[in-house]
Amino acid sequence: MNKKVLVSAAAVAAMSVAAIGATVSADEVKVGIVTDVGGVNDGSFNQSAWEGLQRAQEELGITASYLESATDADYIPNIETFVDEDYDMIICIGYQLADALRSEAEANPDVKFAIVDDATNADMENVTCLMFEQAQASYLAGYTAGLTTESNTIGFVLGMVTDTMNEFGYGYCAGALDANPDVTVLQANANSFADTAAGKTAANNMIADGADVIFHAAGGTGLGVIDACKEAGIWAIGVDSDQSSIAPATILTSAMKRVDNAVYEIAQATVEGTVEAGVKTFSLVDAGVDIAPTTDNLSEEVLATINEVKEKIIAGEIEVPKNKETFEAAHGEGIYQLAE
Repeated sequence: MNKKVLVSAAAVAAMSVAAIGATVSADEVKVGIVTDVGGVNDGSFNQSAWEGLQRAQEELGITASYLESATDADYIPNIETFVDEDYDMIICIGYQLADALRSEAEANPDVKFAIVDDATNADMENVTCLMFEQAQASYLAGYTAGLTTESNTIGFVLGMVTDTMNEFGYGYCAGALDANPDVTVLQANANSFADTAAGKTAANNMIADGADVIFHAAGGTGLGVIDACKEAGIWAIGVDSDQSSIAPATILTSAMKRVDNAVYEIAQATVEGTVEAGVKTFSLVDAGVDIAPTTDNLSEEVLATINEVKEKIIAGEIEVPKNKETFEAAHGEGIYQLAE
């Protein structure tokens, strides 16, 4: 690819050869995202990524595109489409694309890639892994649920069991128990990020067992969870993006993972020529995770408490568990049931 280099002579003199990243004209930069099977309109993970890339297009002037994956068989063809079209950065949305990404990154060492929620490709010199401390956000969601529940029974619907996804569950259960030691957390694995019917069934089962707040970390499947909560008149907690617009009277809050910000940043780095391989982790400290800014359904007392908890996490006074070992050390065995 022929790119117009804008690095000045003074800038070159001020940097070592190893540190120089060639800045290109933004309108020459092409960045694409490849979704997982949840699709770009999942109201959550993939949609947040696309919104971040659209913002980069608007503010930076890049060319932005997405390709949706109907099944996992679409991952490699979609990536290869962007490779063939000389995209400067190809961003894979979700750990499910990890194997496909590795194959394409090895075959195309001069192409830059990024992937959300996967660190297994951190050894690749042309891959940036965008990771999140999602347990921090889900801890705040769990704390909110623990303070809000009237039945002392809440729920958690997981899209798929993996170490990364279980971080949501550990954080949520820990937050709920720290806020309310009497709470019971019902749990279900929908085994899909794109099955709204399965999400709705899981939520309805929990509602029948007395749950009055249900959190989902299930992508498009979670839309079924929200629908069930809306029909039953109980609270739902969204994930990844602020999902309050989906059901304003139903969404208590959302555990936000700012995939949009991460995608924007990697697009900006592509323009500036500062992309670095390896792992970039986003947390509460840099607003990479949080609960949603929409707080209409939270009482002033609950919101004040959550903000205090947030500051304690940032200050290191609260260490949020994100794996089996740290969770069980704090809360005992047998509480979180989806890990295996």
